[in-house]
Amino acid sequence: MATLQKSIDKRNALIKATIELVNNNGFHATPMSKIAKMANVSPATIYLYFENKQDLVNKTYIEVKASYTKYAFATYKEEMTVEKGFEIIWKRIADFKLKECEHAMFLAQCDNTPIIDEPSRQEGIKHLQPLLDLWERGRNEGIIKKSSDYLLYAYSINPLSYLMITQKRGDFKLNKSHLEEAYQSAWNSIKACNK
Repeated sequence: MATLQKSIDKRNALIKATIELVNNNGFHATPMSKIAKMANVSPATIYLYFENKQDLVNKTYIEVKASYTKYAFATYKEEMTVEKGFEIIWKRIADFKLKECEHAMFLAQCDNTPIIDEPSRQEGIKHLQPLLDLWERGRNEGIIKKSSDYLLYAYSINPLSYLMITQKRGDFKLNKSHLEEAYQSAWNSIKACNK
């Protein structure tokens, strides 16, 4: 049992080191040797868990995306109204991005650069299915604009990454009032004009 725990600990250390190094140095300036050193394992150990650097980053992305969406949808119920459901999800996403800043920054970096391969990116999108289903219901009910999911995400969710980064840099301190204003802007950006 101790051997299994040691194995899990090593893998988790590699994931943690990958997130930190990619956030601070970017994908291309993060060699496997640095990841191994930060994780306090031999470089050969990485290959017990991952095929190569791309596999390590892809799997890290999927794991972080899964924890992000698990958190985002934890209190959401399908029977909620579209507006209430979106508010719950949006505020949970904001909370995650502000509390789990390193993970959120890693996801933002992965979402805004071509470092993740297409199968992993598609797997990541599947984790967003409850939000995509909510938007589809909203479009069918005439509550949400008949825009693509990508546009809805760009206007309503992506601005949170900008706010998170400005707060992390110390340029802006988000308070409850700011978050409520940001939520209202997000909702107004996707709701149908007649609602």
